[in-house]
Amino acid sequence: MSSSFQPVVAGSAAGPSAPAPTTQKNVPHRGGEANPSAAALTQQFGAAIKAVTVVWGETTVIVDTARLHDIVQWLHDDPSQRYDYLSDVTAVEFRDLEQPLEVVWHLRSLPWRRFIRIKVLIEKGAALDVPSVWDIYKAADWMERECYDMFGITFSGHPDLRRLLMWEQYKEGFPLRKDFPLRGRFSRSEQLRQALAANPEARYSKDELSIADAFEDLPADMRRRLTSGEKVGE
Repeated sequence: MSSSFQPVVAGSAAGPSAPAPTTQKNVPHRGGEANPSAAALTQQFGAAIKAVTVVWGETTVIVDTARLHDIVQWLHDDPSQRYDYLSDVTAVEFRDLEQPLEVVWHLRSLPWRRFIRIKVLIEKGAALDVPSVWDIYKAADWMERECYDMFGITFSGHPDLRRLLMWEQYKEGFPLRKDFPLRGRFSRSEQLRQALAANPEARYSKDELSIADAFEDLPADMRRRLTSGEKVGE
């Protein structure tokens, strides 16, 4: 029998003598007190922690890509950290030929009332590939898919990495990359031609596909998943 559900009480790990949370005032742009988890990470992982910065009171830790999964796992599991909530996975690409692309994870420790931002830097020209944290936080499922869909970043270990916001047949690339044209890679006439040629009944639901008889319009890999009984789409 599974254990009964135990709700997380915010601030419970800090103890009853901890001061009540208050809105910070006069927070400096840069500098200030870092999240204590940053020092703990440096002690635990040494050279894998490349930099620690504090901006507007929020701590960012840049880590080695190869140790990303170990670091997140430790932040989640260690009793002194307990980052039990993954609130976001995203990326940042700059309009700079030299500046690396950043992949960003936002973690929150509800018991300790802490927030930390973890980043890895991917140099220009390097493979856009980072470890998935789906096995640690199931909430990473759609977040990593969205990041893949918009930036083309591959999350190694994700069990079902495919487009989330754009349709599976989308061929123009990744809309949030800086090299993506504002009007798309195809001309307006080509976009219009494809829109008119598309079957409006092509949906992701098997039931809808049966009704619309649009099965043959889907990519081969999606037809294979549907015929195997796998549930796809929302």
